[in-house]
Amino acid sequence: MSKLILASASPRRAHLLGHLVSDFEVIAADVDETVKAMELPDALVSRLAALKAKAVYDLQETSSRRSIAVLGSDTVVAADDRILCKPTNFKDFHEMMSILSNSVHQVYTGVCLIHEKLQQSIVVKTEVYFSPISEMEIEDYWQTGEPQDKAGGYAIQGVGGKFVERIHGSYSAVVGLPLVETKNLLSEAGILNGS
Repeated sequence: MSKLILASASPRRAHLLGHLVSDFEVIAADVDETVKAMELPDALVSRLAALKAKAVYDLQETSSRRSIAVLGSDTVVAADDRILCKPTNFKDFHEMMSILSNSVHQVYTGVCLIHEKLQQSIVVKTEVYFSPISEMEIEDYWQTGEPQDKAGGYAIQGVGGKFVERIHGSYSAVVGLPLVETKNLLSEAGILNGS
């Protein structure tokens, strides 16, 4: 069986992948995550997931590449194709929450698996419905420290979950790794046996 490497620094992705496989290594990928002009969210996450997987795959010794598989992933939040990255300051965060409040937005998660020179990719789109968010709730949530390193400025699995009325799609994809689709990728590559 191939050794699996997760090309991500996200503890949330590592935790989710642990639901599928017990033995894997984590190596953070150092890639430029700058959004290209006119790039749509699904294209962005697909490109970045592949970049991360390839960057870590290329770090491995040539002789050992046949016995490894690298999984890369990326998640973005978008409102009407406007990509909402991690907030840079409170003003930026406030604008994001104002956009997301009392509306529906999309979360796109791309996953790429490189295994024996084969590259397979998927993109999962989930719709998230937010309740109205008051000015006080925006300020209080910022003070928790949770939004600062989260795409779209919130964590569905954390305090930010209190704003989510419902979702249509994959909960685990919103957290950072779509479990069903990732399981299928790993199974097709022979990395998960008996799945």
